[in-house]
Amino acid sequence: MTGISTHILDTGSGLPATGVPVSLAKQEGENWMPVGSGITNDDGRIQNLADDTLNLPKGIYQLHFLVKDYFQKSQIQCFYPEVIVTFEVSDDRHHHVPLLLSPYGYSTYRGS
Repeated sequence: MTGISTHILDTGSGLPATGVPVSLAKQEGENWMPVGSGITNDDGRIQNLADDTLNLPKGIYQLHFLVKDYFQKSQIQCFYPEVIVTFEVSDDRHHHVPLLLSPYGYSTYRGS
């Protein structure tokens, strides 16, 4: 069964980024249809961004991370107020998409 999870590591502090809203959408033609959402927990994780019983169809998805408020709470100015990661689900494996975050940069990868 396909699922999508994420976590955010604040590489500037070396700690998980807690309390960050994240939404998941699937591309349908020219539009993005909401699939799920969540807020990172104390470990910076969201275990599943879609209904646990949902077998996500293959296609193009986006994770939308709203990070500005996270940095503002620590009185840190950031260059990227949001991060959008677009990726393709092409098999039935679980998809883990982590975000490594700092005030002036980010990176992501296909996790396990």
